[in-house]
Amino acid sequence: MKHILLDTDPGIDDSLAILLALASPEISLEGLSIVHGNCSLEQATTNALSILELANASHIPVAVGCELPLVQPSLLAPETHGNTGLGYAKLPGPRTKPQVQHGCDFLIERIMSAPGEVTLVAIGPLTNVALAIRQEPRIVQSLKELIIMGGAIRYEGNTTALAEFNTYADPHAAHIVYHAGIPTTLVPLDVTYQCVLTQGDVDRLLRLDSPLTRFIADATRFYMEFHDEYQGVQGCVINDPLALALTFAPELCDYRELPVDVDISGGVSLGKTIGDFYNYNKKPANMNVALGVRPRDFIELFLERMEKLAQRIDSIENKIGTQKNADSR
Repeated sequence: MKHILLDTDPGIDDSLAILLALASPEISLEGLSIVHGNCSLEQATTNALSILELANASHIPVAVGCELPLVQPSLLAPETHGNTGLGYAKLPGPRTKPQVQHGCDFLIERIMSAPGEVTLVAIGPLTNVALAIRQEPRIVQSLKELIIMGGAIRYEGNTTALAEFNTYADPHAAHIVYHAGIPTTLVPLDVTYQCVLTQGDVDRLLRLDSPLTRFIADATRFYMEFHDEYQGVQGCVINDPLALALTFAPELCDYRELPVDVDISGGVSLGKTIGDFYNYNKKPANMNVALGVRPRDFIELFLERMEKLAQRIDSIENKIGTQKNADSR
């Protein structure tokens, strides 16, 4: 079983990645560190706690990380994820609280306590990861692997003409992480933008009348409207769940080892992720980059696991309800 830490900014597709982690028996989700990005840090923390409670997983620790990028002004994405970060979905306020420990300290402690065992999946801006590396450089050798959802190699940007959101939101943090020497898999828009969840897929989930499937439908309805209006995509791209899925199903993608860098020089190319395919700069490869994907295989995996998770949650809730009724007699 793989031990996973998730650095995240929930976010619609981040939320789906959290749910996929909880639905996947191959992995153990050890905790979440929250970073600025799709919505404010406070809102992202609330979302993370509420999603865990929705899935009966409130025992999983949540640690609050960095509110701002290293250098750039803060960048949020309400047009993509809605004002709360969860589209049209509404969840009850969480009963649980985040950890007192800062998100960077949380990452360091968890990684250093199990050298060579932890996989870190980073699906938001890389601020927390970069500062953790600067604070405790030994995590570079202690991490088993790092999987990053970010960048656009041969694909257009989704935030500027050239840059993907997570990288553009903190390019200086990305630069630190890319060059840290951690065994890294990069999951860029080149593959994630082929993974489109359609209305038909959501309708399939809604055959199960469950709080989980209704949450997915309400969240992705907003996401689909954004993709249609701004990008002409019928459905919605679910970037972050693909990165999570590669922890246990790496065969979903095809990869190439490349020297990869990010532009921090400013101007129109700020945040552009650059893959040196012909090694013009004579540098060793620093990343395993996903460049091909089997999108419907991934979507089918995602749907099957959401169906099973919904059934599991409903079964637990039914048992709790039965016990409460018995206790009240």
